[in-house]
Amino acid sequence: MNAFDQYEVWFVTGAQLLYGGDAVVAVDGHSTEMVNGLNASGKLPVKVVYKGTANSSKEVEAVFKAANNDEKCIGVITWMHTFSPAKMWIHGLQQLKKPLLHLHTQFNKEIPWDTMDMDFMNLNQSAHGDREFGHICTRMRIRRKVVVGYWQDEATQHKIAVWMRVCAAWADSQDMLIIRFGDQMNNVAVTDGDKVEAEVRMGYHVDYCPVSELMEYHDQVKDEDVKALVDEYFQLYDTDIQNDGRTNEYQTVWNAAKAELALRAILKAKGAKGFTTNFDDLGQTDGSHFDQIPGLASQRLMAEGYGFGAEGDWKSAALYRMVWVMNQGLKGGCSFLEDYTLNFDGENSAILQAHMLEVCPLIAAKKPRLEVHFLGIGIRKSQTARLVFTSKTGAGCTATVVDLGNRFRLIVNDVECIEPKPLPKLPVASALWIPQPNFEVGAGAWILAGGTHHSCFSYDLTAEYWEDYAEIAGIEMVHINKDTTTEAFKKELRMNEVYYMLNKALC
Repeated sequence: MNAFDQYEVWFVTGAQLLYGGDAVVAVDGHSTEMVNGLNASGKLPVKVVYKGTANSSKEVEAVFKAANNDEKCIGVITWMHTFSPAKMWIHGLQQLKKPLLHLHTQFNKEIPWDTMDMDFMNLNQSAHGDREFGHICTRMRIRRKVVVGYWQDEATQHKIAVWMRVCAAWADSQDMLIIRFGDQMNNVAVTDGDKVEAEVRMGYHVDYCPVSELMEYHDQVKDEDVKALVDEYFQLYDTDIQNDGRTNEYQTVWNAAKAELALRAILKAKGAKGFTTNFDDLGQTDGSHFDQIPGLASQRLMAEGYGFGAEGDWKSAALYRMVWVMNQGLKGGCSFLEDYTLNFDGENSAILQAHMLEVCPLIAAKKPRLEVHFLGIGIRKSQTARLVFTSKTGAGCTATVVDLGNRFRLIVNDVECIEPKPLPKLPVASALWIPQPNFEVGAGAWILAGGTHHSCFSYDLTAEYWEDYAEIAGIEMVHINKDTTTEAFKKELRMNEVYYMLNKALC
């Protein structure tokens, strides 16, 4: 089943009755052909549903109200085939709550130079009508994506597809519940933030859940289910551990499988789409408890689409879930990652991305290995199961959200994953990347922007996805890329600070 089958995007064509009924019939026919063509292109992840022409204020208001109330509708595409007086869009735009894409295109690709007459001119007025519609959106401060290009061109369809994926992630986040097992750790500031404002601005809800409640699910896990999951591990992953139930390593894998089943059960029961863990809160020693942080479980649950954040980082958990939704059907993979340690090597200076355990196997270059090693951190220091691998090489994009007090800032950095050297004494999953435009400028800009040490990475997503998301959410976005200079980036941050301070004051 396609991950986006549950959604649809509505297509509304702007027209008016000035040119007569025949013109509206022609507009309707062209629009139907365009929508059918878009759906047949194979380039769009979400089905486009044609909702007819809007010829009056009442019709605009009705279709936008219907879009708001339809759970399958995740966004609206508008296109002005003829001239469509902008005042008739005001009441509808005031009420529209779904993301908006304004498509500036035309039914015919080229001007029919030899046959064009006044009737053709009156009918095909996208160059005219789309500017009228764009003006009213700008005057009303309507956030939207504007796509300019011929509707059959692959580049145009790609931009629509990007927006659709972001709309799907946005819709998914509006009923997203993130469960935090334990609280923040060690007075860390960057992984905390205003949960109320996050729900107001970005939709998702964050709840605390005591580990003691999780242990109630842990106690109910059946041995036969654990055994079945352990057998699945041995089928899926390379390993030197014997699947015979006799060794300490096998028992550690068994414990990891039981932890996964407990986490899976409580997340399903609560309808949660993401979670955070805390290696200082693993249950009571004199009762049910984890023997160590459930790293293997977190790796596998991330691969299935559950959001994850380490050490109570609920913003990363929510962001990873969005990355996973947007990434569905694409090939590169995605993961939660942490900046761990630096490698100074001239032009190849890079940052090792890893974590104690929790890196998603979707980014693995080869089949992951199931291994058991000692983990000497947290409330319990013990042997722990994990998947060990290195990431694919190639270009990618990583992102994080920080709370600056008066706003959320989305920080995006293009990166290049390179081949790492072996780490025989660090048995964890990892990636090695060079932040663009180079280590010095990329890492420096990230720090200047207040970026976290956690981020959510994808080989497939680009800054365009994040630009669309920031537009829908109404949050700040800064993009660190091959063209970034420290001087220009500092100016951008200062100008953004002035803009958001003034905007807050005016509101």
